[in-house]
Amino acid sequence: MASYNLVVLAGNLTRDVDLRHIASGTAVADVTVAVNEKRKTPNGEWVEDVSFVDVTLWGRTAEVASEYLGKGSNLLIEGRLKLDRWEKDGQKHSKLRVVCERMVMLGSRGDRGGQAGQGGTGAAQGPQSSDYREPVAELEERAAPTEAGPSEGGIPF
Repeated sequence: MASYNLVVLAGNLTRDVDLRHIASGTAVADVTVAVNEKRKTPNGEWVEDVSFVDVTLWGRTAEVASEYLGKGSNLLIEGRLKLDRWEKDGQKHSKLRVVCERMVMLGSRGDRGGQAGQGGTGAAQGPQSSDYREPVAELEERAAPTEAGPSEGGIPF
C-alpha cells in the first residue's frame, strides 16, 4: 500500500530562531509556528483557535530562517510529519513534529514581527535540495511590475 506524508502550514514564529550545528556541521533549528483558525460557534460568535506546531529546519533552510526571521515572522512551511519516541526515567514519551522540506518567507521587506532588521520574501529549500537557493533579488525582479499591457500577454500590477 502506498503512503503519503505532506504537511503545509502558514503561520507565525512564536520566538526568534535559535540556530545550532550538529557534530557533522549541519545547521539545525527547532521553531514553533502558531497557526490561527477562525470559526463560528453555534450561537454565531467568531472564535479564534491557535495551534502551536513544532517544526525542525535543516541545512541552508535553518541558516536562512536564522538570518531573516524573528519572533512574529509570517512563513509557509511544507514538510512531513515525524514521530519522535524516547524513554526518560522509565516513562515513555512521544512528540509529533514537522520536518521542513521547503520554507517560504511571507510578509514584506523589513517585516520581522515588529523587529528592526532585514526581512524579505523568498524561499529556502530543505535537505533534499539545499544546494539550490534562488537569490532574493531574482525573486523580486520576477515579481516586479511589467510594462507589458494585457494585449501583450502581461498583467500590469
